[in-house]
Amino acid sequence: MLTISQVAERTGLSVHALRFYEQEGILAHPVERDGGGRRVYTEEHVDWLTMCVLLRASGMPLPDIRRYTELVRQGPGTEDERLELMRAHQERVTGQIDELTRCLDLITFKVGVYEDRLADSPERVCGVGRM
Repeated sequence: MLTISQVAERTGLSVHALRFYEQEGILAHPVERDGGGRRVYTEEHVDWLTMCVLLRASGMPLPDIRRYTELVRQGPGTEDERLELMRAHQERVTGQIDELTRCLDLITFKVGVYEDRLADSPERVCGVGRM
């Protein structure tokens, strides 16, 4: 059993974010309360939240994560829709990676240009130069 502070530390989420996720229906399993009314989490919650953190970091919108969670709660028979959600997100992430790769290619080119310029004439560093 884990406290909300322990789960926050392990997942990188704030205590406020954990409460928000619970309120928004993002947790696949309900969070129990102890005798004092404090939330008590399990390793299963940590695993689920870790997955949600990664999905959010990759740009999956909260409504999609919520829908995925609802489907998981419904159990067997929802795999087709879960797969559809994940495939759609996979396509978005692949597009982001492609775009970032193009950006990185440009940045790498520009770094090379400036490294070459500095190697050829270091005095130009302080002068006004072109982009």
